Amino acid sequence: MPDLRDTAEQWPIVSSQDLHRDDWVMALRRDTIRRPGSDETFSRLVLEHPGAAVILALDDERRVLCLKQYRHPAGMRFVELPAGLLDADGEEPLQVAQRELREEASFAARTWRPLTAAYSSPGILGERIHYFVATDLTPVDRGDFVLEHEEADMELMWVPFDELYAAVLAGEVTDGPLIIAVLMVRARDLA
Repeated sequence: MPDLRDTAEQWPIVSSQDLHRDDWVMALRRDTIRRPGSDETFSRLVLEHPGAAVILALDDERRVLCLKQYRHPAGMRFVELPAGLLDADGEEPLQVAQRELREEASFAARTWRPLTAAYSSPGILGERIHYFVATDLTPVDRGDFVLEHEEADMELMWVPFDELYAAVLAGEVTDGPLIIAVLMVRARDLA
């Protein structure tokens, strides 16, 4: 039987060149790497990313808290789940999820369950997303967080889980993290 576990491995980096790096949390670099056991070298672009947390917040009526948000790179307004970057030193994924649910949606949850963690596009991007289910929700204040830019235009909506699941299967919603979270919740029978 094949071993179905992903394993950590690092091929030798011959050289690395920053193509873009500033004070934001992401950077773009070109690594020249060598395949082990060979003299062959080749280049790969790497988008450095600190990772993220995504929250599927489920109320007592089996409705999911969704956001509609414009995303410039894709030229689309997506149905999404609350989410955010692991961009504060020492902050754990669960803490990021709790902060983002409060900041983006003005909710807190008493119960948190980890769903999974997955790499978005490991051929170019080091982003690892941590997925959580949040239940026992209560409205809260955002604190000093101010919605800006695309976030200032977000629309919050409550969607029955079964309708969201059907929209995923029909290809009507295409945000990858939302799809992963919905399918994991359905597979684990959490909604």
